[in-house]
Amino acid sequence: MTDAVVAQGLTKYYGSGDRAVRALDGLDLRVEEGTVVGLLGPNGAGKTTTIKVLTTLLVPDAGSAHVLGQDVLAHPAAVRRTIGVSGQYAAVDEYLTGFENLDMVGRLYHLGARAARERARELLEQFDLADAADRQVKGYSGGMRRRLDLAGALVARPPVLFLDEPTTGLDPRSRLGMWGVITDLVRGGTTLLLTTQYLEEADQLADRIAVIDHGKVIAEGTADDLKDRLGGERVEVVVTHDDDLGRAREVLSGVGVGEAVVDARSRRLTVPVTGGAGVLVEVVRRLDDAAIAVSDLALRRPTLDDVFLTLTGHAPAEDDEADADAHDPATSRTEAR
Repeated sequence: MTDAVVAQGLTKYYGSGDRAVRALDGLDLRVEEGTVVGLLGPNGAGKTTTIKVLTTLLVPDAGSAHVLGQDVLAHPAAVRRTIGVSGQYAAVDEYLTGFENLDMVGRLYHLGARAARERARELLEQFDLADAADRQVKGYSGGMRRRLDLAGALVARPPVLFLDEPTTGLDPRSRLGMWGVITDLVRGGTTLLLTTQYLEEADQLADRIAVIDHGKVIAEGTADDLKDRLGGERVEVVVTHDDDLGRAREVLSGVGVGEAVVDARSRRLTVPVTGGAGVLVEVVRRLDDAAIAVSDLALRRPTLDDVFLTLTGHAPAEDDEADADAHDPATSRTEAR
C-alpha cells in the first residue's frame, strides 16, 4: 500500500539560544493511503506542531515531509490543494451564516459560484446543519461549530484529511455523531491523520496508533499490538484513603508479575498478573488482612490508557496541546483552507 503521508527526521524549535524549546526531535511518521492513524501524546509532545508542519503552516528546522508525493517545503501550494484541515479551534466566521461559510470556502477553492453553492448545501445536509444553514454562526452551539468546521475542510473533497482533536469539548452524543462522520469518510477512501486526547476515540477510529512524546514517535502499531506489548491481565485497585496507597502497593507487589503503576490523583494502582480470576481472591484476602479499604477492584485486559501510562509515565491530560500554541502565539489557531 502506498504512503499518503511521510515525515522523516522532523525537527522544530521555538525560540532561540538557551531558551529554545524543541517541539519536534527527529520525528518519523507514515500514513498509508485510505487508513486512519491516530497520533497520541501528553501535553507538549509535539502533536499540533506535527500537524502544522504537514499542512504547510509551519516550516521545520530540519527533516522532510511529503503528502501524496509532494514535498511540503518545496511545493506547499500543491500540498494545500490535496488536503483538508480541521484544527483545535473551529475556524469559522461567526458573523456569516453556515451556508455563507461553506460557500465562501468553495469560492476560495475556485469551485465556481454554482458548484460552491451546491457543495455547501450538500455538506450542510450531511452534517445535520440544514435547518441552521441560514442562521449566523454566532448562534451555533459548540458541537454545531465543530461540525461546520469539519464540513469546511471537506468542501474540495480532499483525499487527505488532518484533524487536530476534532471532538474536544463536545458532549458524548455529539462526539459519537462526529465518529460516525469520520468513519464514513474513511470508508469512502479518505486518508486521515487524527490527533486526540481521548484514548477510546483512537481505539475506535484508528487503524494504527503512533504514540509521540518529547517530539518523537516512541511506539507505533495497531491498538491490539500496543496492548499486547504490555501482556497478560491487570489487577486494578482503587483505595478509599490516600494514606493506604503505599501499603496497597506492597500488597500488590506480592501477587503481581511486575511493578505496580500508581495514579495518586485517582488513588488507583494497576499491576500485571497471571492466574486469571483466581488472583482476585488472593488480592482481596491480602487487602483485608492489611485492613485496606477499597472503593473498586477489577481484573481486566490492558487498555490504551495502560499503554499510554506505561510509555509516557502518566495518564493523558484533560487539557491537551501545549506545544505549538504555548510557544508561538501567532499560530494559536489552525486556519488552513
